[in-house]
Amino acid sequence: MSSVLEVKNVEKYYGNKSNLTKAIDNISFKVDDGEFVGIMGASGSGKTTLLNCISTIDRVTAGNIIINNEDITKLKGNKLNKFRREELGFIFQDFNLLDTLNCYENIALALTIQKINTKEIEKRVIEVAKKLEIIDILKKYPYQISGGQKQRVASARAIITNPKLVLADEPTGALDSKSARQLLESFEHLNQEFNATILMVTHDAFTASYADRIIFIKDGKIFNEIIKGNDTRKEFFEKIIEVQTLLGGDLNDVI
Repeated sequence: MSSVLEVKNVEKYYGNKSNLTKAIDNISFKVDDGEFVGIMGASGSGKTTLLNCISTIDRVTAGNIIINNEDITKLKGNKLNKFRREELGFIFQDFNLLDTLNCYENIALALTIQKINTKEIEKRVIEVAKKLEIIDILKKYPYQISGGQKQRVASARAIITNPKLVLADEPTGALDSKSARQLLESFEHLNQEFNATILMVTHDAFTASYADRIIFIKDGKIFNEIIKGNDTRKEFFEKIIEVQTLLGGDLNDVI
């Protein structure tokens, strides 16, 4: 199976010589095509910094990040913007939908920017909206729909360009339990039916249990890794809790 993402000996420092903080300490791992991988760790572990580097929001101090055979640590300016626009999908905790656009327009925006023709845009929006069960809200504006619906619209927007990698940052953090479950089931649809490759940062064990594999980070280093395999989601959840206990996170970090 081919790798969509390869993180090679990545380090990230903040500050100056007199006050230097190593946020990421020589991390390496791969994510294969069609995988759903979770990254977990306590607050300050480096997981969000790592996601920011992979998403091109931040730059590494050392090492390489290769996505779809492109070393993004060497991209700059318009080339980097083009890569981010065409190869990456983003799902944020606070949705980041545009209030002046309806749901259809929010989902279609990236395709419009790419100058895709109107008929193709409509076809692709309808297809993904049906899969995520949001076809009946496409004409509504973000302020007219629930948090769970907003997150599914955001998910549709993230995959409409068929990106090689979808990055999700605490995607259930702003949702109630019912909406969170619906969103995670949507992620399963994206992963299984669209073969979307998903990398998700979360502190929540229930959310993480929907992934195929979990990478645990502590003090900027990979602490452990577990694979779901043939486990049920409940069994995988229990294994996640066990590793969280070893990590030393308090109970609020795992429930």
